[in-house]
Order: sequence, then structure tokens, then C-alpha cells
Amino acid sequence: MRSAKIRAARTFGLLALMVTLPTLMITLPTLAAGSAAADPEPSYSYPGGLAAQFTSPGQPPPGANDWNCKPTAAHPNPVVLLHGLSNDAISWNTLSPVLARAGYCVFTTTYGVGAAGPLIGAFTPVEDSARQISAFIDRVLAATGTEKVDLVTHSIGGAVAFYYLNQLGGIPNIDHFVALAAPLHGSTVSGLAALQPLAAAVEPGRELLRQCGPCSLSPGEPFLRTLDPDPAKAPNIRFTMVVTRYDEISTPYTTGLLDGPNVRNVVLQDLCATDFTEHNELTYDPVAVRVVLNALDPEHAVPVGCTVVLPFAGPVGG
Repeated sequence: MRSAKIRAARTFGLLALMVTLPTLMITLPTLAAGSAAADPEPSYSYPGGLAAQFTSPGQPPPGANDWNCKPTAAHPNPVVLLHGLSNDAISWNTLSPVLARAGYCVFTTTYGVGAAGPLIGAFTPVEDSARQISAFIDRVLAATGTEKVDLVTHSIGGAVAFYYLNQLGGIPNIDHFVALAAPLHGSTVSGLAALQPLAAAVEPGRELLRQCGPCSLSPGEPFLRTLDPDPAKAPNIRFTMVVTRYDEISTPYTTGLLDGPNVRNVVLQDLCATDFTEHNELTYDPVAVRVVLNALDPEHAVPVGCTVVLPFAGPVGG
């Protein structure tokens, strides 16, 4: 019964995207005009992130990249946010200002930009993206005078971060590692990954696959052995893995879970049965946002509230 509900919600999510995108193209200018107010309240919906990108293309999300920010005793680690197949402005339009208002120094960058341009980062090979992230984290450490950062990642950003840990010597630099819907064990993308052999049959397709970082995370790809997301290799890092049963991109959703004494796995629907968030809405979901805040500051964790959260649209009445 549960699997049937998940399949139905996933289908609903995909249909909702098809229906919603044309409407967004019409309404984004209106949304963007509203988002231009000084220090607006964070929007807990994916369209709000798109509106922010429309208003200020190429700009970091609110609250991010104050290079004069110095961490406090309450929050001694700066937080680095790593987007998925998107960019930092769209992905972190909610979490960045929420963290900044909570007193964190927050830093983001759009990395892994390929032929599609700056709207779609994290597209280049994971190895290249991880090298960019390594340099960015070094810059954050130097600017803040700290020894460690906390990482919050979305989607393929979690894989990029794990490559940084295992292959680029990043383990000593990380304290908390929070991953939202990370396809660490590969992703079928709701069956779309099965089309890769067809793309590889022609030269343009082969070239695209060579350049495509997310494609290396399809089931059976050799890169997954290189990635080797084993938390035991980093016993001093505290991992919090957050997933949604209604994910349509990182599939099966369990690909974002890990095992180990330094791991906490969170399935959002175990906390809130009326949370129907899918992959793209996840970084705006108020339930997930509270989980992130609690993971970064467990000594001051507060109960996670529950509301109705719709795919793409966000909380009802929020």
C-alpha cells in the first residue's frame, strides 16, 4: 500500500511539474517584483527560488557570502551550502537567509557550470566540481579563521562533497555533513537512467555523457565505486542524511541513506506524514529546514513541526 502511495505521489509530482512550469513562466515576473522588498521573509516554495533567480540573476541567495562574517561561540563553524543540478540562488533562497538569521556565517557558490550556462551548475564531472568546492572551502576557512566548516548539500552536491572527503583530503575540514536527497548509491531518476545506453550509441550522446557529472551516478557506473560513500572513513564527522519518499530524481529514495554510528538517517514522512515534498521542493520544505537547523545545533534542537507540504508548491497556507 505504501509503495502504491509513493508511486502515485511521484506521478503526481511529475505531472504537477508539467502543469506548473508554464504557469511559472507567466507568474515569475509578479513573484519577482514581490521578492524585491528589503529583507523579505524567506519563501518556503520552489517558485520563490525561481523568482529570486529572475530578479537577481547571478547573485548569491540572501544572507550568503559576507566575507567579513566571523563565526560566534554559539555557531563556531561557517556553513557551506552545495546545490544540486541547479545553482546557489535557486537552491538556497530559503535556507541561506534562515541560517543567517540564526547567526551562522553562510557561504555558497555555483560550481560545475557546463555548456548549459550558470543556471545549471553541478553538471560537469564530479571530480571537476569537487576540485572547485575544495578551493572554495579553503577560501571560506581562510576568510573566517576557522578550522572546520559545516556542509549542507542537496542532490548531487552530496556526491561532490563525498568525493571531496575521500579523494581530495577534505575530511579534517568538515564537522557536520547534512545531505538532502543525495544519490550516493546511484540513481535511476525514476527510470530515465536506463536511457543512457541509447545516448551512448551515437557520438553526440557519448560526448554529453563524458561531460555529464550526474550521469556518472547511474546504477552500475564505475564511478560509484570510486565515490565509496562510507562514513566509517570519517568517524569524527557527524552525518545527517535527509530523504523524502516522494523523490522523483534521487531514486530509490534510500540511495540517500547511510549506515554507521556517526550517521542519523531522516525520512521526512516519518516525522510528518502530510509532507509530500519531492526532490526540488526539498530545500524549501519547512520540515526539512528544521531538521537541518537541529542537525547543525543539536544541543539546541527544537521539535520538528508538521504541516501539509505540496510538491513544488510548498506548505499549504505558508
